[in-house]
Amino acid sequence: MKAALAESATAGEIYQALPLEAAVQTWGDEIYFEIPVSLELDETARDRVEAGDLGYWPTGRAFCIFFGPTPISGPGEIRPASAVNIIGRVLGDPLEFKKVPAGATIRLRRA
Repeated sequence: MKAALAESATAGEIYQALPLEAAVQTWGDEIYFEIPVSLELDETARDRVEAGDLGYWPTGRAFCIFFGPTPISGPGEIRPASAVNIIGRVLGDPLEFKKVPAGATIRLRRA
């Protein structure tokens, strides 16, 4: 799946850390995995996101892919565990991530 990164300091730091490989964890319709980047919340931080958003979760030093509701989402919303920095968007159908099981290996690389 291709993605576009935002023009932000957080996205830039993650881009510099690529390539990355990790085993994914799932939380509802969210995939997340720890990455070797340690940053704080920035001006892009939100506690509600959209399907297809890519986020960085400072609390867990994690890269997040949102494709549907999480266990704490209300009707019609997607809510991370706590605020995330928005770092980009998936360019394909984010619902494809429903096929990815917990423990699967994910690879992030520069295009």
